[in-house]
Amino acid sequence: MLEMLRSYDPSNGSFIGEVKKTSEEELKETVKRSAAAQKEWAALSIDERIDVLQRAGHALERKSRQIGSLLAMEMGKCWRRAVGEVSGSANSIAYVAARVKEALQPVVTEGYGSRTTIKYDPIGVCGIISPWNYPVSMAHWMIIPALTAGNSVVLKPSEETPLVAKAYVECLNTVLPEGLLQIVYGDEEQGKALVASDVDFIGFTGSMEAGKHILKAAAEQLKPVMMELGGKDPLIVLEDAEIEDAVSFAVANSLENAGQMCISTERVFVHESIADEFEKKAAHYVSYYKVGPYTDPQAHVGPIINDKQRQRIIEHIDDALDKGARLLAGCAGEAHPDHFIIPTVLADITDDMIIAKDETFGPVVCITRFTDVEDAIAAANATDYGLGAVVYGEKDAGYVASRLDAGMIGINTGAGGGGDTPWVGAKMSGYGYHGSPDGHRQFTQPRVINEVIGYGEAEE
Repeated sequence: MLEMLRSYDPSNGSFIGEVKKTSEEELKETVKRSAAAQKEWAALSIDERIDVLQRAGHALERKSRQIGSLLAMEMGKCWRRAVGEVSGSANSIAYVAARVKEALQPVVTEGYGSRTTIKYDPIGVCGIISPWNYPVSMAHWMIIPALTAGNSVVLKPSEETPLVAKAYVECLNTVLPEGLLQIVYGDEEQGKALVASDVDFIGFTGSMEAGKHILKAAAEQLKPVMMELGGKDPLIVLEDAEIEDAVSFAVANSLENAGQMCISTERVFVHESIADEFEKKAAHYVSYYKVGPYTDPQAHVGPIINDKQRQRIIEHIDDALDKGARLLAGCAGEAHPDHFIIPTVLADITDDMIIAKDETFGPVVCITRFTDVEDAIAAANATDYGLGAVVYGEKDAGYVASRLDAGMIGINTGAGGGGDTPWVGAKMSGYGYHGSPDGHRQFTQPRVINEVIGYGEAEE
């Protein structure tokens, strides 16, 4: 009997569709086909590969509304953002592929009578394990650099969003060579099997705990791994910050995608002198955010992906309230409607609360007051996570930013750089990283070729 992976609309629990889970034997055959396709793909020049990828991007753009609608239904985000995720991915291909080409140009140095060339060859078959919160773009960020570099890809999407991943892959495969980009369906079992298979590289986006297991399993074969893991991102609001800007960012970045975002603001530290005004404005700003399904064009905050995650968020909120947090907006416990979490603002967050330490991944603004900026820095850094961080302020903002343990730090703006900069986490939020020349080179095997200058030439 075939084991099926069923997909449901997170806003109401209705059945959307299903795919067959990939068996262990099927996965092995998929990897074999991928290895065969990779050899032919790698034999093309990088310009020839980029031309194919750009045509695949055009195909994806033409299907962006259709695939985006499926994404909205299956993941729950608003239709406009869902379509934008697909269209943005399609339109990024030309830029990303060009940056990868630049990064992989051979590097030649001469000295001590020899010429050394560093080449960046394909690494082989890349196993990509992608998350449900950005089911197209997060997979796409790894797939396009991997393919541009001459590799093939086997994608294992989240079990929460298999249908949109299927549509995405099938669309690209109307242009890509057969076997170059393949997909396996399943849950943790198939993820473990992919890591243990004959793939040459693992790219993973997901939780810290899952990342630890993947790293341990990959170590058995000394397999290269690149991982973007979770975050508990802090925002420090200094006393000379522009309050309207800081509040607007805090609320928007806490509630984006219903808080289901790795770089969501999860902790807000506000200077005591402006805390009353900040808290009042935060509660007011949140009141403008409407909860609803993707079919509601007025909704800003969609459903939580599944009941397990929803219960986790409720547990975090209730634990904080039980331990003395003040509820400035939203509600407690089961007052939240089925499938959703009402945008919530909590103040007086303390270190003994679960929500101060563990990743919540929900639409909650958590505020803590501080008097001494050194205490705020210490509190912001008191976590195993280190993905992003933000500082709002003027005089001391640069100093504070330089002291934060995070891979990406924003000053009066969100974390994450412009252009082809690394998307990188510090501490347990990352292992390797996306973007930038060094990031793109992680999809390659460097080869150092050294030759004596003038060897074999006749002496004068």
